[in-house]
Parts: sequence; C-alpha cells; structure tokens
Amino acid sequence: MFTVAVLTLSDKGAKGKRKDESGPLIGKIIKKIGGKIISYDILPDEKALIKRKLLSLCNKVDLILTTGGTGPSPRDVTPEATLEIITREIPGIPEAMRYKGLRKTPHAMISRAVAGVKGKTLIINLPGSPSAVKENLEVILPVLPHAIEKIKGSKKECARIG
Repeated sequence: MFTVAVLTLSDKGAKGKRKDESGPLIGKIIKKIGGKIISYDILPDEKALIKRKLLSLCNKVDLILTTGGTGPSPRDVTPEATLEIITREIPGIPEAMRYKGLRKTPHAMISRAVAGVKGKTLIINLPGSPSAVKENLEVILPVLPHAIEKIKGSKKECARIG
C-alpha cells in the first residue's frame, strides 16, 4: 500500500465550469495496484498555486499524480511548476508515456509532462483527457510500486525480466 495525492489542474474545472473526469479515473485505476488516495484537489493553471500545493503534499504522500496543464498552450504550466520543486528528474517515465501515446496519435509528441522526486515523494504529470490518462497510467503502473519503494530507500534488488 502506498499513499497518493491527485491534483487536477484546470481553469474551468477550478471554477466549476467543467466536470473533472480524469482525477476520479486516476483514483479508480491507482487503487487497483494498492494506492490509497488521501488527497484530491482541483486548482487553476497558476504556477505559484501549483507549486505551493505540490510542496505541501511532498513527504506527506508517496506519489502525486497531476492531470492537465502539460500541453503547449500558454496557460499549461504544470511541467514548469513541477520542475521548479523536484530535486531529481526521472525522464524515463514521461518518455515511456509519450512513446506509447505516439502509437495512437502524433499529438503525444507535444506533451511536456515530467516526472521526478522531491524528498520521499514521486511526482508524475499526466495529460488532462481521461483517455490519455488511462493510456499513460497503463504504461507506468507496473513500475510505480518499485519506484516508490526505491525512493523511500529500499535496498531490495529488483527482479529482472528476460
């Protein structure tokens, strides 16, 4: 079991003008691998607010999954907020998500999602659409428990496949 915070980043969602479908979907999917959602929030696309929220969650949860704000639009600032607080980047996670996404749509290459570590917390940016969230989580779910264990300081060796 590991603890998770879900953070939906959407101007319209924060104003109640759009129903958040991605945040609750993340919760349903992550529970299947032992994640316990202990925090769920919707914030507007404001870098300072996002940074404050991420920092307030670090070391209180094992994993923060953001959804939204990863595209090239001027208001999409989730990657910048994340990069400003993480101490170590884990580029393989978003690379794997983009690689899988490219099999379905060329638009996956414009994702600016990042992943990294702050303290003992793993932070991963996911896209905003429910279908993209599902596809991206399918790619990374197998590594999440092991990554969280390692971030917490486990010395266990990982099982090698092949």
